[in-house]
Amino acid sequence: MAKTRMARRRKRKWLKNTVLFFFVCALMVGSYMSYSIWSVKGALEQSKVSLQRDNNKSELREKAVSYSDEPFSILVLGVEDYATGKETGRADTQIVMTFNPKKNKVNLVTIPRDTRVQIDHAGQYTGVHKINAAMTYGGLNQYGAEKLQLETTEKLLNIPIDAFVTVNFDGFRDVVNALGGIDIDIKYPFWEDNIYTKQRINFDKGLAHLSGEEALAFVRMRKREVNNLYNRDERQRQLINATIEQAKSAGTLLKVGELTKIFGENVKTSLSVSDLFAIQSQYLKMDTLKMVSKELTGSEQRINGVSYFVANYEDLKVMSTTLRKELELDTEQPFVTSASFN
Repeated sequence: MAKTRMARRRKRKWLKNTVLFFFVCALMVGSYMSYSIWSVKGALEQSKVSLQRDNNKSELREKAVSYSDEPFSILVLGVEDYATGKETGRADTQIVMTFNPKKNKVNLVTIPRDTRVQIDHAGQYTGVHKINAAMTYGGLNQYGAEKLQLETTEKLLNIPIDAFVTVNFDGFRDVVNALGGIDIDIKYPFWEDNIYTKQRINFDKGLAHLSGEEALAFVRMRKREVNNLYNRDERQRQLINATIEQAKSAGTLLKVGELTKIFGENVKTSLSVSDLFAIQSQYLKMDTLKMVSKELTGSEQRINGVSYFVANYEDLKVMSTTLRKELELDTEQPFVTSASFN
């Protein structure tokens, strides 16, 4: 059981980093839109999904936010859909990001997918479930998969969430290849199987130029002894930084069409092209931007034969207050949550 939980944590951490990788790349594509807006606008519009909100705002806000100069929040979802050929998916990774331009700060809050919550607007499924079921139920009853997932997360944290981004992981390889590969300084030699060809890939110590398939193998390795010296987290950070540097290169401008096609096939978002550009202009300053990671605390419990993550009420309340402060919202109002504690 302990090994299973550890494997799940490693998998979710990998998914979390992949989500952030896609989000940063999406912001960069948004920046290049200012140079090539008409040539790629159609491709990015494939990713656009409307939340069908009145006045284009959360019900927990009095007015819509400006992404260029006001604090805002985004729900980033890592969706596993390879088993169904991208027909349906489940929210395997959930990260709430709050942005504050005055502090030049981003908070990242990881929500365990098994968090026990009340899910409303789910038709016959309305009731207490794991939070990642909201996306499935929202799709089944035509309420909107992403819409229900976002609103359920809003109610859990008692904060407005202004937009969402969902990504699947099939596009990871394609993005790296579209960038022409990435340069990585490999610190220790090791090998890992290519998940596509099942052939072994050898990684020698020193500077290497990796393709998309090689990059996946580079970050997936965790069963070799060298992982104790050169762990997955460190390699994932190396890969993300290398990808960002490659995406910043002048040649990337010539590949915007290809990149946006990949995003169009693998990313969905309620953000418009202009929204992405506004966020990129304000926050994509990697040398000054402060990023703070937080995790929802609680315990794993088995209730009525189902395993859940049950949030700690007091910690959840503190988390909500912290996020409301970051969003410059009233922190004196009573704390209300959809979390189920028994």
